Amino acid sequence: MKIVNPATLATIAELPEDDAASIAAKVTKARAAQPAWAAKPLPDRIAIIRKFEAALLANKDELALTLTREMGKPIKQAHNEIGAMPGRIDFFLDATAAAVADSTVLREAGNGVPKLEETIAFEPIGVVGNVSAWNYPYFVGSNVFVPALLTGNAVVYKPSELAAMTGLAIARLLHEAGVPKDVFAPVIGGGEVGRQLVDQKIDGVFFTGSHATGQRISQQAAARLMKVQLELGGKDPTYVADDADVRGAAESLADGAFYNTGQSCCSVERIYVHRKVADAFIAAFVEVVRGFKIGDPEDPETYIGPLARGAQIGVLEEQVADAVKKGGRLLIGGKRMARAGHYFEPTVLTDVGNDTLVMRQESFGPIIGIQPVADDAEAIRLMNDTDYGLTAGIYTQDRERARTVLRDIDAGSVYWNCCDRVSPRLPWTGRKHSGIGSTLSTLGIRAFVQPKAWHLRGP
Repeated sequence: MKIVNPATLATIAELPEDDAASIAAKVTKARAAQPAWAAKPLPDRIAIIRKFEAALLANKDELALTLTREMGKPIKQAHNEIGAMPGRIDFFLDATAAAVADSTVLREAGNGVPKLEETIAFEPIGVVGNVSAWNYPYFVGSNVFVPALLTGNAVVYKPSELAAMTGLAIARLLHEAGVPKDVFAPVIGGGEVGRQLVDQKIDGVFFTGSHATGQRISQQAAARLMKVQLELGGKDPTYVADDADVRGAAESLADGAFYNTGQSCCSVERIYVHRKVADAFIAAFVEVVRGFKIGDPEDPETYIGPLARGAQIGVLEEQVADAVKKGGRLLIGGKRMARAGHYFEPTVLTDVGNDTLVMRQESFGPIIGIQPVADDAEAIRLMNDTDYGLTAGIYTQDRERARTVLRDIDAGSVYWNCCDRVSPRLPWTGRKHSGIGSTLSTLGIRAFVQPKAWHLRGP
């Protein structure tokens, strides 16, 4: 499998792909190794993951450069992702023991011993298949494999083919920290390798990626009745109300829409702005976007890098053409850049209705549609007019107004005066086409255990 730098289109590595036989062997070894890993005291597993955390920071420069070269993330943003890992890992280290502790829900007194005791215990799922994503491989991957390992599971981990070198680096650091190689086993390859992994005798599959692939995985796993958790896409809307800090909202939302070159499931992808402030907001927003530096992702000053996938340029071109055809106005950008690599101009469209592709289909690139609205009610209606339900937000000076609007939004995460934000203390969860299940928070820890009901009656 060739690893191609999306900024230069040069091949930077070739990696051997797994096949059905090697994947089956790794799953078999993982199943054999999992009971001993689960039997290891939790403080010992915590100590191992803490060593992994330290190794990430100690090797941050090398890891960030690898990530930048294989998927195009600007180097400063690659450093930001790795540098923020302790905040996530520390949450899991601190919260796992309480999240999976036994809970006695009934104890009836007897002669010296309880007459009847009812307890809920939690046990590992077993062998977890993790089909991960390329856009935030450290964040997205660790949301699965860190709590999975801490709760005693073995993990067969398929990094995206666009972040395979990063995936192998993660595996190496986990093994060096003390996770047995059979307990965390990477498999390398494209979509076919992921399909073959889901076909194995695993106990759960945790996937991050597109709705279309998630739907196929769900159908594939249905015959096995194993646990399926899907973290899928979004078409994340935000409403700028007429009392908002227009300049502050423009700066925040431009970053929320274009950070990581717009390649995030929670990137802001639709903006609805009250007509009273629409002109001022759009002018400020365009000014901010014009100031973003586009270029070599290894340059620390670069904010917009190449797209990880060249094929996505065609999707963005189609969205622009469709919006203009239906009456939208192209304010800046709108086309592939005349340079080597998968570069697309930062693009802002306005007066785009919800019937346009740019307001309905996930973009996953540096493009945004902006639509003026008459009032809060119209904003709520248009924000909910989507097959997705990942995040949504509002910018307003009025806390109660924000709560009133956000209560009516069908999304897993909602934001007031912020966007594109993830906290390890809160569940990351989608509705409708945005997925099934939760990562992060105590819910994301319990995703990797299964309950056992104990009925204990004394003599």
